Amino acid sequence: MKGYDFEAKRARTHFGSLTPETQKFLEEKALRYRFSHSQFKELCDMAVDLQMWGEETIREIWEDRRERRELLSRIRERYREIRERPKSYRNFQIERERGERIRFREEEKKVGFGLCPVASPKTRCCNLWTLDLVESCGFDCSYCSIQSFYNQETVTFNRGVKEKLLSLPIDRREIYHIGTGQSSDSLMWGNREGILEALISFARTYPNVILELKTKSDNVGYLLDHDYPPNIITTWSLNPQTIIEKEERFTASLERRLDAAQKIHDKGRLIGFHFHPMIHYQGWQEEYGALFQELLERFDPRLVAMVSFGTLTFIKPVIKRLRQRAIRSKVLQMPFVESNGKLSYPLQIKEELFSLGYNSLKPWHGKLFFYLCMEDHSLWKRVFGYDYPTNESFELAMKYSYLAKIKGLL
Repeated sequence: MKGYDFEAKRARTHFGSLTPETQKFLEEKALRYRFSHSQFKELCDMAVDLQMWGEETIREIWEDRRERRELLSRIRERYREIRERPKSYRNFQIERERGERIRFREEEKKVGFGLCPVASPKTRCCNLWTLDLVESCGFDCSYCSIQSFYNQETVTFNRGVKEKLLSLPIDRREIYHIGTGQSSDSLMWGNREGILEALISFARTYPNVILELKTKSDNVGYLLDHDYPPNIITTWSLNPQTIIEKEERFTASLERRLDAAQKIHDKGRLIGFHFHPMIHYQGWQEEYGALFQELLERFDPRLVAMVSFGTLTFIKPVIKRLRQRAIRSKVLQMPFVESNGKLSYPLQIKEELFSLGYNSLKPWHGKLFFYLCMEDHSLWKRVFGYDYPTNESFELAMKYSYLAKIKGLL
């Protein structure tokens, strides 16, 4: 059609992530309705989302109208209805094959050491320090922000980490809470390139450091075979098996994670659990409830340092990356509201999720540290019945609780 440059309209959109049938359909409609670039981009975004969710396709919700404005309004309405209804994983199938084999490389670089990069004054933050020894993760969880920062197919290890860790500017008069799970999973690589050996040496050298190894794996062999100081806390990110199967593609199963946690627990070392992200879907109450009950039955709270809750929170680059990849996933099928510059669930849904977790673990209240990770200040009082006035007061309460647990093992 003269005067309408379709190639220009499809530029910088997610048109290339769509199936050939959907591409042909949208091209025909673009030529008929002469969409602007922003309108066509919005249609491509909606079409990719529907494709990832395995719900109705853009073709199935399309209702031709005489006026372009009326057409777009109706499509937005239908799309919003699908996005905001409780999602179901029943009969939802995902791809189990990796796109490419993971490549490994080593680099000589400075160890990344600094305060949590997602800290915000608008949310309650524990002022965690992070160590970046490995860049990228092989688990490929659909919601993970790592995919927007690193090449998913290349995992980079830092050379000579033992010497570098021992040369960090650690003040022995201060108490540090340091995590290694920000840029990769803490345990999935085991002791590759001497990582765990270096971390154990670091923790032993600095007893004023509370070192947290956060994982979705069951790779605890090195920790079981070697002695390590009690200021290392191994923590597991948990979800019901439904979410693990559908959104955490290459991670250890729930059963394997719990068995691994049991082994560290039985070794007499501290463990912890993170329910982050908790996900709202059909059947979530029953499945999370069963998981919380299993924790109560299997673990002694004297050896559990913490339980945290958090949920899906997206920055725009992660959403863009998800649509570029267009893998089967329902994480974007949720009601979005702006939350401190990001997109997340409405506060009411968050309160329901976190309250179920905290109330289900009532026998553990007062015996370990519960907290919300990077959530709005107002949720603390509504979920726990108390809050912290500042990030610093939250940080101190957490550290002293962990230190009391560690002291109990000495």
